[in-house]
Amino acid sequence: MTAIWHDLECGSYAADLPLWRTLAAEHGDPVLEIGAGTGRVAVDLARRGHRVTALDNDAALLAELSRRADGLDVPTVLADARTFELEERFATCLVPMQTIQLLGGQEGRRAFLERARRHLHGGGVLAAAIASQLEAYDLSDGGPGLVPDMCERDGVVYASHPTAIRADGDGFVLERRRETVAPDGRRTVEANTVKLARVLPAELEREGAEAGLQGAGRATIAATEDYSGSEVVILRA
Repeated sequence: MTAIWHDLECGSYAADLPLWRTLAAEHGDPVLEIGAGTGRVAVDLARRGHRVTALDNDAALLAELSRRADGLDVPTVLADARTFELEERFATCLVPMQTIQLLGGQEGRRAFLERARRHLHGGGVLAAAIASQLEAYDLSDGGPGLVPDMCERDGVVYASHPTAIRADGDGFVLERRRETVAPDGRRTVEANTVKLARVLPAELEREGAEAGLQGAGRATIAATEDYSGSEVVILRA
């Protein structure tokens, strides 16, 4: 079920794919993706001929990624982005969809950045998407809300309702209500929250420099009807 919710809430996002394709083509293989999930980016790049390693801390998501690779060679690594240790070194490291903001604030980011530097070839690049500003809203008290993300699997209907984005100290909390309806009509409801640490591009560049990575530019991923936009910070080893 973890993979279903992941796909429902993240899997349809495609606005960033042209940028990851461009970066992989420009900076070359091998590519390491951090927070690969069910393979939205990693499998897309592998289908275009890139050698991609997919890292995530959720075994169920990586198992689904391997299934979707459908014969493509996409090695998976079950590990924490702040502590992973691999023998291979990479030309390109991609961190899509604000994954770097899930690592527990400045200390977590620095631990990851140091790991990333150790795993990059000289001149290799790290590119990380961040959402530095999110527009707060609160729909949790009822009334008309945003259109839920919905799908049906094996007769079960899944619906994920965005209910709030709240400023919370040094970050943002994204709140959703997840509902399922079984074929016999049984209904479940649970709350889901995600905390994104607040970080500005300049802060991430400064933290990267402290870890031995130099600023190599920025890119912008425009907002869509369903997703906030991102700033992508590019750092070079």
